[in-house]
Order: sequence, then structure tokens, then C-alpha cells
Amino acid sequence: MRNLFALLAGSLFGAGLFVSGMIDTAKVQGWLDVFGNWDPTLAFVMGGAIVPMFFAWQITKGRTPALGGIFPPKPDPIVDRNLVVGSVLFGAGWGLAGLCPGPAIASLTFGGTSNLVFVAAMLGGMALVPSIRSWLEKPVPAE
Repeated sequence: MRNLFALLAGSLFGAGLFVSGMIDTAKVQGWLDVFGNWDPTLAFVMGGAIVPMFFAWQITKGRTPALGGIFPPKPDPIVDRNLVVGSVLFGAGWGLAGLCPGPAIASLTFGGTSNLVFVAAMLGGMALVPSIRSWLEKPVPAE
């Protein structure tokens, strides 16, 4: 039953990305081009996600999901190196390609080889992150 609801939620998410234009790279890049030909329509898409999620966090306090398990805890508001580096890489990819992970996967159904290359590079980067993080966190030997 959980897998069915996961499929339904993912399908609804993908349909929302399609209807809102978030999988149109030109529209996303137009949203990011605030000093050029700015397209503010994606602000409504983001608001349409942020506002309901705010209320969802409020009403789930002290409750359990209908399909079992627990709701994830609210993320820590800590700004650390991982958050900053991840945000910069996410923003660079989003600005250069006009895609982020959700729309990139949704665009595989019609996007051609360029979107396939983007998704492959994105998955490769995700696979490399643990190795790069452990390399960065190694203590530097004293000389």
C-alpha cells in the first residue's frame, strides 16, 4: 500500500512539474535571469509548495502517518560547509542547465540525449559525494 501511495505522490509531483513549466529549461533560466528577461511565474510555483508545506509541518506535530512509520524531523537550521557547498553546486547546475533533480528525471521522457547526459552526470556526482566528503574531512598531517 505504501508503494502505491508513493507512486501516486511521485506521479502527482511529476505532473505538477510539467504543468507548472519547471521542466522547461528556458522558463527556469528566465526565472533566474533577474537582470534580463525575468519570468516571475515560477515564484508562484515555489510559493505553492512552500506555503502548504509550512502548514503540513504544523499539523503533523504529535501525529503518526496513516501508513505507518514516523514523520521526518524538522531539519536543523544549521548553516555549515556541507550546506553551503551543496547549495552552490545545486545553484550552478540549476542556472547552467535549467534543471534540478526532480525536473531532470521528469524530463527524461521527452528531453533527448542532453537531459540523459545531465541526469547521468547528476547521478555520478551524487555517487562521488561520500568519497569527496571523506577526503575533505581527513585531518591534515602536521609537518
